[in-house]
Amino acid sequence: MSDIDAAEEWLDSWTSQVNAQAERSVELSRRVATLTASAEGRNGAIRVTVGSAGQVERLELDDRVHELAGPRLADEIMSVIQRAQAVLSHRVADQVRATVGEDSETGRAVIHSFDSRFPAPSEDENR
Repeated sequence: MSDIDAAEEWLDSWTSQVNAQAERSVELSRRVATLTASAEGRNGAIRVTVGSAGQVERLELDDRVHELAGPRLADEIMSVIQRAQAVLSHRVADQVRATVGEDSETGRAVIHSFDSRFPAPSEDENR
């Protein structure tokens, strides 16, 4: 095999790998775009669902929230939103592992982006 043949073979292999990674990245993007996550607080009195970008898509409150003063209710709602966003971050990481891999540059970047925007609440915030 000549050096030119070897170079062409290497280039074909490299192109194939790049195309496969691009396809996996597109698949990851498609999967993440459809994700939602939910969390509950106050024994189910507060339920929040967030969309793929962490935005609140649904907020459900039952009558038990009337037991809380306004500032406490606001704190509880914010805590549940944060928990739902942390669940979303975990779901994104699962999709990264299933598509591009968590050790790939794309995978590390996506996981870091979600983890930094939506960190898991501390134990104090889970009360």
